[in-house]
Amino acid sequence: MKKTMILTSMALISLVAVGCANEEVKDTQDNQPVISTNMEEVQTEGNANTKKPLIVYFSYGENSELPQDVDASASASIQKWNDENTGNTGIVAHIIQEKTKGDMFSVQTVNKYPSTYNETVNQGKQEHENNIRPELANHITNLDDYDTIFVGYPNWWYDMPMAMYSFFDEYDLSNKTIIPFNTSGGSAFSDTINTIKKLEPNANVIEGITIRAEDVESSQNEIDEWLNDLGYNI
Repeated sequence: MKKTMILTSMALISLVAVGCANEEVKDTQDNQPVISTNMEEVQTEGNANTKKPLIVYFSYGENSELPQDVDASASASIQKWNDENTGNTGIVAHIIQEKTKGDMFSVQTVNKYPSTYNETVNQGKQEHENNIRPELANHITNLDDYDTIFVGYPNWWYDMPMAMYSFFDEYDLSNKTIIPFNTSGGSAFSDTINTIKKLEPNANVIEGITIRAEDVESSQNEIDEWLNDLGYNI
């Protein structure tokens, strides 16, 4: 009788142990990152991407010879963020940063653009027509820290500013996810998404969001909804 009770107890202990082991495996599987081939990308269940992104952007207001006290209302392309000069794309970049908590990198050229927008537009046209890559003044030293890179730029002559070509020439973004965003007077992305895909053929390039210049100041909700769709719903 005693032997029977011992065997029965051992059997119960084994059943409990197996049950606990199975539950542990289930919990581990449930907490694994959900990986998709589209841009619901590497997300944990019910929350945003766990590795913070990098927000790279080019903005006229941060690459021109504008005085710090410039009147932002003097040009539709000049904006202020925390009393610092930027442009429409810079505003969108800062909104993305606030939502995603990512790091920011403003693409800066060695030679600044003119203080008047019309002169800058003309210079941008010359650079575009002559395939001139402006020299960059700053550089990313920790690119390996980022899997997702938001890339922002204004639409100049139905293309990216040539400084962005300099950026893509400098960095190999293979195996990273690139999410473009841009601002324009109405031309949206033009063909720049395909251009980025050609410049970074081994990256996962996803069409992002384009904001009309006149709508930038009221674009917070639209950008928030877009980021929520990407999983940045912190």
